[in-house]
Amino acid sequence: MLTTLEEAIALLAHLDAGVLAIVWLSLRVSLSAVLLGSLLGLPLGAWVAVSRFPGRATFTVFLNGMMGMPTVVLGVIVYLILSRSGPLGSFGLLFSPTAMIIAQTLLVAPLIAALTRQVIEDVWRDYEMELTAFRYTRWQSMLTLLYDCRFSLVVSVLAGLGRAISEVGAVMIVGGNIEGFTRVMSTAIALETAKGDLALSIALGFVLIALVLGLNAVAYGLRQWAMRKYG
Repeated sequence: MLTTLEEAIALLAHLDAGVLAIVWLSLRVSLSAVLLGSLLGLPLGAWVAVSRFPGRATFTVFLNGMMGMPTVVLGVIVYLILSRSGPLGSFGLLFSPTAMIIAQTLLVAPLIAALTRQVIEDVWRDYEMELTAFRYTRWQSMLTLLYDCRFSLVVSVLAGLGRAISEVGAVMIVGGNIEGFTRVMSTAIALETAKGDLALSIALGFVLIALVLGLNAVAYGLRQWAMRKYG
């Protein structure tokens, strides 16, 4: 066990090329997915928060339920869409980083949307009368509240990034875990552990844990800073 731990530390200390390639792909895929997920989830969550329409309660329950969707189920759905017989099969996206980005985007967008809805809805209760009195449209109200709650929403985005970067099931199914092409930290840890290469698994595990803890620290720091500055 100690020997394996020493080997893992050596891989990190010497900036092993294989480890760096896997970490870089993980960050590229997850950051791209969170960017796309934020572009979808932030306005969707804000729209649900400030709008009143038939079936809103049902849609809210559905949105919250999507936060807990099993990732393997989502992976199968994306796989069917991108497979040769699927509606997007002609693009040849299956088993590529693009397919992984699509899967992770669909994974994090509902999470960001649901958290955004809760944050915006709480503030909307306090400012609805004022914004209505100023004759703000729904779109203007959404933009105003998104800006006003930007620090709390950053926490929501970071929560999405934390889920994306540690996800295994969906990216394994649509990416194929191809060495040097679609192998990210979470899938590499699963594969290398099964192969018995515990040193690489532990090294990647250290990096993954450090990233997740770092994201939580940033989220906590932003919230504390915003509370001190804006009360």
